[in-house]
Amino acid sequence: MTDLLTAMPAMIIKLEELLPVVTTTVVFVAIGLIVFTIAFLLVVLIAPFSVKKEIEDDQNISLAVIIGSIIIGIAMIISAAIHG
Repeated sequence: MTDLLTAMPAMIIKLEELLPVVTTTVVFVAIGLIVFTIAFLLVVLIAPFSVKKEIEDDQNISLAVIIGSIIIGIAMIISAAIHG
């Protein structure tokens, strides 16, 4: 067990170094969720039809794929912005 700890000293994180990391993670998660909510609301507001009806009732898979691709695209933009 001690060999494992000496072989990987970078894996050990001190508690006082952990709090800023957790804080920034929570902030970025909140910002990401807000951006996702705004993007989804924009799609719902801009669409000339009921998105809920099209996906749930009419089983419109292509609309679900398009909304999913919008979400993935926004996720890539947010991750690139966070990464720098």
